[in-house]
Amino acid sequence: MSASPVEAPETPEDLEAPALELIAVHAGYGRVEVLHGVDLVVPPGSVFALLGPNGSGKTTLLNVASGFVRPTAGCVHVAGVHVNGVAPEVLADAGVASIVSEGRGVFPNLTVNENLRVFTHAGNQPYELVRERAFARFPRLGERRDQLAGLLSGGERQMLTMCRAFATEPALLLIDEISMGLAPMIVRGLYEVVVQLAAEGISILVVEQFAPLALSVADTAAVMRLGRIVARGKPDEIADALSEAYLGSGA
Repeated sequence: MSASPVEAPETPEDLEAPALELIAVHAGYGRVEVLHGVDLVVPPGSVFALLGPNGSGKTTLLNVASGFVRPTAGCVHVAGVHVNGVAPEVLADAGVASIVSEGRGVFPNLTVNENLRVFTHAGNQPYELVRERAFARFPRLGERRDQLAGLLSGGERQMLTMCRAFATEPALLLIDEISMGLAPMIVRGLYEVVVQLAAEGISILVVEQFAPLALSVADTAAVMRLGRIVARGKPDEIADALSEAYLGSGA
């Protein structure tokens, strides 16, 4: 499929379509297949936690969902629209936003204020509103508004990265390992924002190794191991599979 614009759903049936759906997806890098027939459904307006040890294929799945990796087989649907082969920037324009770990989504040579202004270029929210929401949810960023992003701590950079969601108001937010390398107190604050964004109607797929906090905010969850979904259900229904995935992997 060519990288044509993704149109918004128009029928009542489409409006009830999953925010994200993967059907029998195979994908990888070159000759190395990482995902082996993955099925996954993120219901609209929900938080879905995708858990599993390092190397299980979680980030590759996010790369497929955001258009950076094209499936070799299977289908990817966003809001009921088939999007195999659609370019990442087209998906972004259609409301798919990604937040990556370690604050890699910021511009280190720009100040916090300047980063927030740049973020507004990809959305339809005025800079003043984005800045107000960012500083209300992350007061520490307000204290460092004139500081270069490259001089922020890891947690502060991750806070700034999450402010992209305030600017673009995505329909689907893909979050990759926001807890990586951060103190538990910082991580709890970030997940509080995840809850707030979900309450605003944003569908969220959060990929995480630090399972307890992700499960505490998730409506549904799935466990990946070796490129396959090995369990799915409510957070309290996957505990045994989650333990087996980590212990069985040697992680």
